[in-house]
Amino acid sequence: MNQLDENSLNGLNVGNLKFENTAVREKNNKLKLNMAVLALIGPGVLAAMGDNDAGGIISYCMTGAKFGISLFIPLTICLSVLTYTVQEMSMRLGNVSQKGFMILIGKYYGKFWMKYHLYTLLIENILMLTTEFMGMTAGLLMIGIPLWLGTVISLVFMLSIITFKGYLKKEKIALFMGIVNIVFVIIAFMVKPDLQSILNTFVKWNCNVYSPDLLWYIVAIIGNSVAPWMIFFQGSACIDRGAVAEHIRIGRVDTRIGCIVQVIIALCVIISGTALFGQMGNMESAGPNLIIKAIGANTGKTAAVLFAAGLFNAGLIASITIALSSSWCTAEAFKWNHSLNDSISEAPKFYAVYIGSALIAAFIMLIPNLPLNCMALLTQIIGGILIIPILIFLVIFTNKKEIMGSYKNSFFVNIRVCIVAVLLIGTALLFIVHSFVL
Repeated sequence: MNQLDENSLNGLNVGNLKFENTAVREKNNKLKLNMAVLALIGPGVLAAMGDNDAGGIISYCMTGAKFGISLFIPLTICLSVLTYTVQEMSMRLGNVSQKGFMILIGKYYGKFWMKYHLYTLLIENILMLTTEFMGMTAGLLMIGIPLWLGTVISLVFMLSIITFKGYLKKEKIALFMGIVNIVFVIIAFMVKPDLQSILNTFVKWNCNVYSPDLLWYIVAIIGNSVAPWMIFFQGSACIDRGAVAEHIRIGRVDTRIGCIVQVIIALCVIISGTALFGQMGNMESAGPNLIIKAIGANTGKTAAVLFAAGLFNAGLIASITIALSSSWCTAEAFKWNHSLNDSISEAPKFYAVYIGSALIAAFIMLIPNLPLNCMALLTQIIGGILIIPILIFLVIFTNKKEIMGSYKNSFFVNIRVCIVAVLLIGTALLFIVHSFVL
């Protein structure tokens, strides 16, 4: 009897030990997966944080101030699906092909289309960089720094990132800066929005559909959700950091996290802007510093300071990512060295495009009497129109078995893309007819 009990106990101990070993292995596997996700998170989150750039923040805030708690809240949430669909294809194309988007365009469709995309992207990026300087200088104006000095300080901060060596170090610094985005969440709570009114927007539009500005703002919001530079940036960044086809699953997690963060911040900025609903006239001709002052007058000085800090940070992160997309695309088109792992002496032309873009945008920012808020809105609209031919090429490439192999678009991805394309093309055509024909 004692022997039997001992044997039973031994068997139980062995069973427990096996169970514990299995549990430990599963825990270790989960830990390794989590570490891999953390190690590879970067391009997707960075693209999303750059998407909430200074121009985008200003546009979102103006939208809330112009239309209040309205259809733009559910619209912004719905557009996150559009953002993820496009960015996931960009990530997957870069991981599998190991070639930048501009290189693929040149290879399969010739120099004309490559130059068309390159030059239109460079022009759009310069406009966007100008709005980033607008946001950064507005943030610095809040603490009494004059425009010219704020522009110089912003330029120095932007250029300082390239002094760090290696892609990963530059990426981690940019990701760390993104934590400041939480200030927009804080401001949204300080505004004390009516939760019931926000929920009602999913049932009723709560918006003046006859407003002559409504379509402008809808196109601007759509343009901000899928800016052209994001497609070029994410694919090239994935290649530069060493991601390959086996990392697609983790790349999707990275992109999802980025899209979720992007939409949360965008919603918080719109909600913050609703506190100014009906209180600001002719916002489009004003500057972002007037928006900051209005927030201070309505919600308190702390909210104004937080908004200024968030706007400066949003402009800085976006200026880095946007200028890098210009550098990668130009260097790919002309076959220059184009890695952030290279030093300035190893890839001088690559970094020259980055520095040159920053200098041009800073110079434009100093031109007197620019309608800054209108410029921010118009830049988002142009991006919403320019994204259409880029998206068409992206869909073609991600459906080519020659390029993607077994990683080409699935049937359901193509369905989602068709919906995205119809939405973008339809909105662009409606905007053009409304603005220039009617």
